[in-house]
Amino acid sequence: MKPRLLITRRVFPEVVEALSAAYEVETNPDDAFWTPEQTRAKAAGCEALYVVATDRVDAALLEACPRLKIVATGSVGYNQIDVAACTARGIAVTNTPDVLTEATADMAWALLMSTARRVTESERWLRDGQWGRWAWDQFLGADVHGATLGIVGMGRIGSAVARRAAGFSMRLQYTNRSAAANERELGATRVELDTLLATSDHVVLVLPYSPATHHLIGERELGLMKPTATLVNIARGGIVDDAALARALGAGTIAAAGLDVYEGEPTVLPALLEVPNVVLTPHIGSATRSSRLGMAMLAARNLLAHATGDALLTQVNAGPR
Repeated sequence: MKPRLLITRRVFPEVVEALSAAYEVETNPDDAFWTPEQTRAKAAGCEALYVVATDRVDAALLEACPRLKIVATGSVGYNQIDVAACTARGIAVTNTPDVLTEATADMAWALLMSTARRVTESERWLRDGQWGRWAWDQFLGADVHGATLGIVGMGRIGSAVARRAAGFSMRLQYTNRSAAANERELGATRVELDTLLATSDHVVLVLPYSPATHHLIGERELGLMKPTATLVNIARGGIVDDAALARALGAGTIAAAGLDVYEGEPTVLPALLEVPNVVLTPHIGSATRSSRLGMAMLAARNLLAHATGDALLTQVNAGPR
């Protein structure tokens, strides 16, 4: 019999078709929200699990799935997976890097531009029927061209964001655990985080989430930023203290923010919904058809490689395969 595979979210039909050649596939056709208890019950007896960024794969789930051999996440980040526990049980973990780099960098700029130029705020005002006249000081935003852009995390996506800054003649600085090999090519200067926050006009977060980066941007860090500055987070929820950010936006500590990720998503902190100077999108950084299908297919290719005993393409833990 074919090994059993559970896909926790509705996915492209061609992905299911490809996986059905090697697995007995169970999907979530209605894209319903499963509680952790429901996921454990459905995954029990499965040899393979195909998850997304909001699906928690923890010790309780692994305990309920003694036959599990591989967890493939259709995302670059895998902080929702207890990788150490998987490794200890001989379970391979894979992710989907590279495929979404350009689409996510584009989204960073969509948020940056919308935030700096108050696009969604002014659109809501227009839709509410409040536009009665033109005025010199109506929805004054921040300059992007010639401004200083600070990037926190100069990996693949951070570098793609930086490349786009050249078209706006921006001064570019970044902070990273180590110097970026391409900093000369990008015309970027490496600085400490506090310096970056204090001197940048626009800050983009593009770094992995980990216990070390939890609430990396909190009340103290927001207080270092210019009152005219904007903050964009396309990385992971939890890197920003959302409650502290809502307070900073309400108090005018910073001018505006653009968020595609949140702590505890899909739940969004109510205080963020109440401040007008924030652009909110529902984790759509990679949401182009080519990127999402590419991510889904890469996760599927890892699962198919595991089924045939071939080397996994993008494994994140050493040992099990």
